[in-house]
Amino acid sequence: MIEEISISDLGVIGDAKLGFSKGLTVLTGETGAGKTMVLSALGLLLGSRADASAIRRGSNQAFVEGRWYLESTRPGSRENLDSIREALDNAGVAFDSAELILNRSISSEGRSKAAANGRAVPASLAAELGERLVVVHGQADQLRLKSSSAQREALDQFAGESLAKVRSQYENVFSELNQKKLRLEALTSDSAARSAEIAELRLAIADLEKADPKEGEYSALSELAERLGNLESLRSGALAAHEALSSSEIGENSDAVLLVGVARKALEPLIGMDSRLGDFADRLREVGYQLSDLARELSNYVSNLDSDSEQTLESIQERRSLLNSLSRRFACEHDELPGLGERFARRLLELDNSDEVLDTLRGEISQLEVEASALAGEMTALRKAAAAELAEEVTAELAGLAMDNSRLVVQVDSLGQLRPHGSDDISILLANSAGSEARPVAKSASGGELSRIMLAIEVVLAKNEQAPTFIFDEVDAGIGGSTAIEIGRRLARLSKSAQVIVVTHLAQVAAFADKHLKVSKTHAGDITSSDVIDLDEESRLTELARMLSGLSESLSARESALELINLARRTS
Repeated sequence: MIEEISISDLGVIGDAKLGFSKGLTVLTGETGAGKTMVLSALGLLLGSRADASAIRRGSNQAFVEGRWYLESTRPGSRENLDSIREALDNAGVAFDSAELILNRSISSEGRSKAAANGRAVPASLAAELGERLVVVHGQADQLRLKSSSAQREALDQFAGESLAKVRSQYENVFSELNQKKLRLEALTSDSAARSAEIAELRLAIADLEKADPKEGEYSALSELAERLGNLESLRSGALAAHEALSSSEIGENSDAVLLVGVARKALEPLIGMDSRLGDFADRLREVGYQLSDLARELSNYVSNLDSDSEQTLESIQERRSLLNSLSRRFACEHDELPGLGERFARRLLELDNSDEVLDTLRGEISQLEVEASALAGEMTALRKAAAAELAEEVTAELAGLAMDNSRLVVQVDSLGQLRPHGSDDISILLANSAGSEARPVAKSASGGELSRIMLAIEVVLAKNEQAPTFIFDEVDAGIGGSTAIEIGRRLARLSKSAQVIVVTHLAQVAAFADKHLKVSKTHAGDITSSDVIDLDEESRLTELARMLSGLSESLSARESALELINLARRTS
């Protein structure tokens, strides 16, 4: 849910902080006080287009920040939270707790910056998060259920777990079916290009088998070639080092091993006279062992040089040239050559278009089509049952919202073909009177009616809704009296399962609020400023009286306001 929104220099609002809570929050105020700026601020946080003209006069920048607390205790909210976490992870945004902070700034030059939990992000990410955080219904644009896909998702959500299970199975089968169809198309189209590729692959595999490259072979050959090219220098240096360490040919007691031994033997008889000499003798003995080992290793090195010389430098260079040629031909590193043959073999198998392979693939496709059609049929039956139930429940809600002649129709039509989400086309329609033709909701309802229709739908869908917050702007336009009370009652009911924020001008709706915020305006010269006040019980009574009669201190208006509050408490 939204916990707090801070606004600086946006429209008529200089500096305001709005605190929200669970349940129903209403936002009221006189016309022109800046209620719409609060929704504009929220829109900016959730990726709306930035407009420099919205910056408060005399300021260089507008800034808004919102803090959300994302809990996972409501139905479907765990999946929603996981999707939000995934979107943030993909953008490199840390999200270790349930708190999400979004902010957005607009400069007077029109530049806009957005951030999530302190990290700069594109506005498109804010828009993506917005779809998961908030459902907005306004007079200007109904963001909910605008597209056919959104209408299908709403119906599927209402249908619940039974449809979700079948849909998941269908989507898996449909995905496999598409993959096999693509493979069949690849095998049966452009035969000339495929035949050329098959011939090239077979030649490449044959050449690689003949060359039989080994892992690490090229590096080993390069090192060997380097040694053979400098064989005499290496042999001469190694022999000289060996003779200096251990050789009887350069004079008695003159090689390193013998000289160290002489030094050790000179000290050993004296250890009893001074114990410190024992440590020196031990260290000389250790040095002697190391020199002997080193002399032996040098001798082995010289012997290995002789074995290296059994391969000619010419043969090594020919092998390196072959490996270089294969590396250039297949555009790969030398160490990739040993695994290349297996990779080419797999590709060759994919291109195999023998009658046996094609017949097997066609058989698999046919079987998957049968499975997908059966699952699509199950989805259609479940959707039709859910559509009838959804239409009935929403129509009942509309009757209480001064639309008792209106009837919602949820239509499930066949597309005649399999699609990623089944074979159904979903349409949510409205019939304005008994016997009238049902038409798309947007074409058959006024702005105020559209908001009420969406309210009725949301109240019905709320039991399975994933979005944590609903915002309604002027949902009560063009109505009053008992109908307004019914709208307030339904908003209160919706707020039992989700956070609901409502911009309203009717006291009958505001009376149902758990939290009441008032936008007030002041004038300083030709500059109008607005502030947002969290009303206590007394000031709330005053505001409701103003909304009822225009006279905040009217005794009768205050009595009516108190009566409305008591009615709301009894019936919500």
